[in-house]
Amino acid sequence: MDLLKAEIEKKRKQLADANLLNPNKKFFKRSDLLNKEREEYLKNSTVKIEGLENPVEKQSSGSGDENNSTTSEKHTLSRKEVIRRLRDRGEPITLFGESELDSFKRLRRSELAEPESNKGFRNDFQEALEKVDQDYLDKLMTNKAPEKTYTELESMEEAMATYETIQSKAGILGRRRDRSQDMEIILQLLQLLLKMWEVQLNARSVKEKSSTKGKLALATYNQTQIYLKPLLRKLKNSSLPDDILDSLTLITKHMLEKDYLRASDAYLEMAIGNAPWPIGVTMVGIHARTGREKIFSKNVAHVLNDETQRKYIQALKRLMTKCQQFFPTDPSRCVEYAPDT
Repeated sequence: MDLLKAEIEKKRKQLADANLLNPNKKFFKRSDLLNKEREEYLKNSTVKIEGLENPVEKQSSGSGDENNSTTSEKHTLSRKEVIRRLRDRGEPITLFGESELDSFKRLRRSELAEPESNKGFRNDFQEALEKVDQDYLDKLMTNKAPEKTYTELESMEEAMATYETIQSKAGILGRRRDRSQDMEIILQLLQLLLKMWEVQLNARSVKEKSSTKGKLALATYNQTQIYLKPLLRKLKNSSLPDDILDSLTLITKHMLEKDYLRASDAYLEMAIGNAPWPIGVTMVGIHARTGREKIFSKNVAHVLNDETQRKYIQALKRLMTKCQQFFPTDPSRCVEYAPDT
């Protein structure tokens, strides 16, 4: 009851402040109240707009006041940054008769209208290509060679010796119950293939590196290196799931035996799977349906589980292709055999 009385008193006070009631009348029109509220709203909004436009008018008038010029410089971006943002949004850099300040204001209006324009549609391979171009430009400007990721490997001869050492351990892969030893062998092979790939890219001539084909090859390597980081981290920490570890162990074993056809079959079984997921209810009563035994991670594809797994599974396929190029074998045991000419 007290709240109701307080609300009634509040309404009476608002009406008294609005001066809608004449001393001779006990009532007022609702249209008068709406007109009064509209006038107050327009008055307040006009004051705010004038407060915002005054600094802009002072900046564009160019009256020679140093304080106004310094404040305008603080609130505007550099011309280079304005051009970059306008290009990212697909807007023209300068319209006819437009000053730099006007183009900056147009950029602000566009950012307020579409804050997230074209964001999230960037291709990571395009970013890798841009990084390659930027590194090449930096190299030309500084006349210095880019830093190598793997500096402990100097030649392919050392890589062959390391490969023979890893190949001698292929017989114990998957036989023992020591998961950490299997993951260590897999990690050594993947790192070796990455090192050999980098040595091959660095051994190219300057003309090959600067060509479009050379840039694409380097961008593919950089993208593969980024994609493999989660997998290498899990192998180092011995935290790889058992189902993926079993498939990786089988793939690595076939790669070390130079049986790339079977390695490709094992890869497809891991990536795509060999059993469809059963549709509908699988446990209706006391007896399970025929598709119940297929709902296991061993029989279901991993490529669509999440984006991280998809990326390092794709990068693994690239390393399998490179392994076939570095260590060739009989054509009957290769995938898409194409001898180097």
